[in-house]
Amino acid sequence: MMCFGCASAQDDDTLVKVPAPKPGKAVATFAAGCFWASQEAMSELKGVEQVIAGYSGGKVPNPTYEDVCTEATGHAEAVQVYYDPKVITYEELVTAFFYAHDPTTLNRQGPDEGTSYRSAIFYRTPEEKAIVQKVIKEVNASKHYKDPIVTQVSPFTAFYGGEAYHQGYYRVHQDRGYIRTVSVPKVMKMRKAVPQLLKPEFKK
Repeated sequence: MMCFGCASAQDDDTLVKVPAPKPGKAVATFAAGCFWASQEAMSELKGVEQVIAGYSGGKVPNPTYEDVCTEATGHAEAVQVYYDPKVITYEELVTAFFYAHDPTTLNRQGPDEGTSYRSAIFYRTPEEKAIVQKVIKEVNASKHYKDPIVTQVSPFTAFYGGEAYHQGYYRVHQDRGYIRTVSVPKVMKMRKAVPQLLKPEFKK
């Protein structure tokens, strides 16, 4: 398990609160490796109003980053996406998710290895599960990836907000080597794959 984001003394390690979606809005939870890139990628999509970096898929309540780094809690680094379903659909979010990382590598994303870096979608309804399965079939059939998708598809149980210093990390730390060499290519990959789903300022 690589642990690139362990806090230093000056970092704010307060766990952020997780809000309920506003009336008329919806929420979705994804895991795509390091949440720094995932938070940025999903926030660039039209209709997405907020993205929180945190942890999902485990059995330990209120885990810290250091807890998750041990690989003992069962959690994956994840993002919770708050969006307007009148602007972007769940299916479009799922499609973007599959192009925002490599969903064909089991428990690994680039230099990051371990179950906390697994590719996962946490669905909330049978309808969402069916949509995920449909998109997986479509992406596999497209041969965009040479290997089949191995993303874990699991029912949503809980999402816990990560530390404050992880929120917006991608934009604040553009000078970091990890961001430049690992995170930026993932975000650029998604922009290239689904330009029609981007907010205007991220289209080229």
